[in-house]
Amino acid sequence: MEYSAILVDEPAPRLRRVTLNRPEKRNALNHALRGELIRALQAGDADPEVRVQIVRGAGTCFSAGYELGSGNEGLELPWFTAAGEGHWPRHVVAGWMGIWDLAKPVIAQVHGFCLAGGSELATGCDLVYVAEDAQIGYPAVRFGVPDMQFHAWLVGLRMGMEMMLTGDPISGAEAARLGWATRAYPAAELEERVLAMAQRVAALPPDIVQLNKRAVHRQMELMGFRTAMRAGAEICALAIHQKSFREFMTRMREGLTQALQERDAPFGDYRTATASEARSEPQASGGRAPATPGRSDPGSVPRGRGGAGS
Repeated sequence: MEYSAILVDEPAPRLRRVTLNRPEKRNALNHALRGELIRALQAGDADPEVRVQIVRGAGTCFSAGYELGSGNEGLELPWFTAAGEGHWPRHVVAGWMGIWDLAKPVIAQVHGFCLAGGSELATGCDLVYVAEDAQIGYPAVRFGVPDMQFHAWLVGLRMGMEMMLTGDPISGAEAARLGWATRAYPAAELEERVLAMAQRVAALPPDIVQLNKRAVHRQMELMGFRTAMRAGAEICALAIHQKSFREFMTRMREGLTQALQERDAPFGDYRTATASEARSEPQASGGRAPATPGRSDPGSVPRGRGGAGS
């Protein structure tokens, strides 16, 4: 199978690794990348020689979020989602929750920025190992609502509330302490540690491993996790009707970089943290990925912006 937005390799026996490969865009999650990622993971899940899969990002970060620029032009959405209000958040939540439904464990190897849609992707993985200095955040709450609202579940009520009300990031070390990540390691050790853990898991019988993976997820589902993600997608859909969201979308159409700069400048983080970061951060972490023409929400704002959280 040929890919244009990901790389696939086998770094050790019984391991399959998928690398998000748009480093010049900080691995912004356009339709092509999302579709290739899910298809590659499904192929690995069906391959009897593969026992564990790893997802990582090329370049300086895991992923800075959904594609906000022109990277979706001419591309169809990568999988079907029923039309109607909340189409975009339901679409992406279904994709990331689909990783839960794979039989084999999927590990997220997170370094650098892991923002918005990138944090949703990592949330969908079974194990999450992060660099201590990684930044996990959802800056889009400064004008909208996340698509996949994992925050209260995985970092707790109080910190989840703070992240949702400020858009402030947490470090990889803090993400591990709070429970969003499994463990945090120095960045220079991250890849070695991930491979060691993947091989450790791969040493167990795969038929038992898949049942134990399912057992943990079933407990979360019995507590309401999957239902909460779907309910959150419906709250996300309400954002497109809010005055503040529509005003921000107008500013984005007038100039994406300037709109994101103005969004984060009062907080002094993300693209405004330093001059060098402002030059290098991608146009990805700020808002809804443009919907495919002709397939947007009936209630979406002009130009297909269908929600408020990537």
